[in-house]
Amino acid sequence: MRVGALFTPSGALALRYVLEADPARLRIPAAGPASRQERLWRHTCFEAFIQGEDAPAYLEYNFSPSGQWQVYAMTDYRQGAPLQAVPTPSLERLDTPGQLALSCVLPRAGLPPGNPLRLGLTAVIEAVDGGLSYWALCHPSDKPDFHHTRAFVLTLHRP
Repeated sequence: MRVGALFTPSGALALRYVLEADPARLRIPAAGPASRQERLWRHTCFEAFIQGEDAPAYLEYNFSPSGQWQVYAMTDYRQGAPLQAVPTPSLERLDTPGQLALSCVLPRAGLPPGNPLRLGLTAVIEAVDGGLSYWALCHPSDKPDFHHTRAFVLTLHRP
């Protein structure tokens, strides 16, 4: 898996996930209309954990190749909090032989405060047999824990 992140001139955060694999061996949700949905992490999905500088609070975004998405607010490690309304992210899926790419644009208003931002970019990949594998820029412990703030290893400075 390859990932990329950058700020657009408007201050939105653009993310790109590229999964290179034999699609016959994976369960990839069919594309559909964009909508919010719970528990996307139980199947193939891409995630972004975004934290402002020196803040224990962070956001967790989930993006399914189906077009469904969700966002959760955390006050600290795995401590959920009420979430203010956030703008709908833009999702664009591109399937090519042996590759699935998902581009996501998060409007500036959907990002936590602070500069720079620290990101943990991750993926849950489901095999046809239902087995899940967990991918991240960094796994700071012996088992996957995407919420571990030491996994937020990508630092981006706002324009």
